Amino acid sequence: MDIDVHKHADINILKLRGAFRLGPAVESFRGSVDEILRDGGPKIIVDLTEVNSMDSSGIGALVRSQTSAKQQGGAIKLVNPSKLVVQTLKFVGLLNVFEVHPDDATAINSFSSNHNAGQGAVG
Repeated sequence: MDIDVHKHADINILKLRGAFRLGPAVESFRGSVDEILRDGGPKIIVDLTEVNSMDSSGIGALVRSQTSAKQQGGAIKLVNPSKLVVQTLKFVGLLNVFEVHPDDATAINSFSSNHNAGQGAVG
């Protein structure tokens, strides 16, 4: 899996490409998020547009990252997960842990919005 990290103001955007599975992909993701959080950037968007599969380790890494970001006053927001990823998160009861947005711009705007509740529902 490839990870491209860039910033928009105080928001870090991680664009993932490939399979988000146990092993190097999960380790690389964790390392990237840990580095961002160490640098004081708890507002993180994870763009899943090009992620074709995710296993329980990938989901675990996302949940762990969400917990760490929230402890620092931020959040992990997901962009454009595939139907399979959404179904997997729903199946394990974790879809409600994340805000899901159709694109980076919507996710970025949601960080500046004071009324995030209810945004980003995927149907």
